Amino acid sequence: MNIASIGSLALGLLLGLMTFLFIIRIVLTWYPQVELNRFPWRLIALPTEPLLIPVRQVIPPVGGVDISPIILVGICSLLREFLIGQQGLITMALSR
Repeated sequence: MNIASIGSLALGLLLGLMTFLFIIRIVLTWYPQVELNRFPWRLIALPTEPLLIPVRQVIPPVGGVDISPIILVGICSLLREFLIGQQGLITMALSR
């Protein structure tokens, strides 16, 4: 396994993990009493909140519902497919 393959695998794992964490954030929006500053929710809030803040500035909550995690799930999924999917840019470059 070369460095590019390891990098591609790491990128795939990172994007998959972020997608999973954003999905958990979506579920947590159903429970407003959850305090994201307390363990174990802090482990989910720390990596996701810096990415959610700019999205919230562009698209504010609609009717009190925060849709920024949904948008970021879509972005992470799209990036993962575009870069390392079966016909992704990195996958195609590595197969040469």
